[in-house]
Amino acid sequence: MVKSEIVKELKKIHPNLKISQIESIVDIIFDSISDNLVSGKSTEIRKWGRFSIKTIKEKKSARNPKSGEIIYVPKKKKISFKASKHLKEEINK
Repeated sequence: MVKSEIVKELKKIHPNLKISQIESIVDIIFDSISDNLVSGKSTEIRKWGRFSIKTIKEKKSARNPKSGEIIYVPKKKKISFKASKHLKEEINK
């Protein structure tokens, strides 16, 4: 599902809102999640899940799978999502 489909679904549920208002609300939600992740904070949406940042440590002796050459991989951050118990139950019905 893409953003435009989310907006259409919300329009069906709330026909009194304009599409531009719904798009603005969706943008605010995604921007809030992004801003929290950039600042190192996690974001939890009840009954859905939690977004957080995890730091992957550096690897000084990783191998290039194509050539077998030893390479250095610096530490980096990645986004982690942990689904809530409620969402897991919904998926596995």
